[in-house]
Amino acid sequence: MKKVLVTGGTGFIGRNVTQSLLEKGYTVYAPSITPIESCEGLIQPQIDLFNKNELEQFLRDEQFENMIHLAWYVGSKCHSSDVNIDWLNLSLELLKAFKKYGGKRVLTAGSVSEYDFSYGWLRENHTPLTNGSMYGKCKAALYSISCEYAKQNDLDFKWARIFNLYGPNEKPQRLMPAVINSMLAGEDVKVSDCSKIQDYLHVFDTAAAIVQFFESNVQGAVNICSSEPVRLRTIVEKIAQFTNYKGNILWGAIPVSFEDPFIVGDNTRLTKEVGWKQKYTMDEGLEQTVNWWKTHNMTNMGSLLNV
Repeated sequence: MKKVLVTGGTGFIGRNVTQSLLEKGYTVYAPSITPIESCEGLIQPQIDLFNKNELEQFLRDEQFENMIHLAWYVGSKCHSSDVNIDWLNLSLELLKAFKKYGGKRVLTAGSVSEYDFSYGWLRENHTPLTNGSMYGKCKAALYSISCEYAKQNDLDFKWARIFNLYGPNEKPQRLMPAVINSMLAGEDVKVSDCSKIQDYLHVFDTAAAIVQFFESNVQGAVNICSSEPVRLRTIVEKIAQFTNYKGNILWGAIPVSFEDPFIVGDNTRLTKEVGWKQKYTMDEGLEQTVNWWKTHNMTNMGSLLNV
């Protein structure tokens, strides 16, 4: 029986990783306080990861050989919050306990925010991991310590450095859902000047890449990204096309959040060594996402009317 522990298995990325693993025949253990829809092969124990005794008992009982660690703080001011330190400490304790009770293969979620953005074109093992944010520094510290720990303890260690992504179930306040929903509602759309060029990947492709990386023999850090530069203004304009929006786009109504104008990843390791192939073009992904929000909003409206 293929059995894997997935932390963060109910999140934006995690629910799609979980689905992909289930389709491949894994039994997935996804601890969660807020379970997702139950289905065959998915076990959702109610465990507080920050309770060391509870976590150790769970790992002792289940004896996992495989783990995908996606969970992290994504709440208010997540890039500057001290809570990142708590998640760094938890992740290290989790790694130690996982190994102690039979762990052999682990993939942990890293972030584009580890990189020094001033380099623009970001490559594993070349671009410095000197991002100034608390989030980036804690992720980079976890990567460095985990690498050394894996070497000393003969762990198959993989680090999925995830870039920008989009798709169904993204938080409504994020750029693409906010623009989509404003356009669908016929409201004025307030955005920054959207002059930045970034790297976006559909969440379905992101999840597929993570699972394929996890199952591969590749170790170390791998960028999970499209390697396709896209200007944010282009994304907004494409969404307007797919929503048939005729209203006002208020460019510059929102301040620019940071200064780096070009942030794009090199995905050579992902495509050449892991063998992953992107399925969703930007046009296909945006159209699918717009259609998902249309259905989602109609379903919610129907639920309200039936209350």
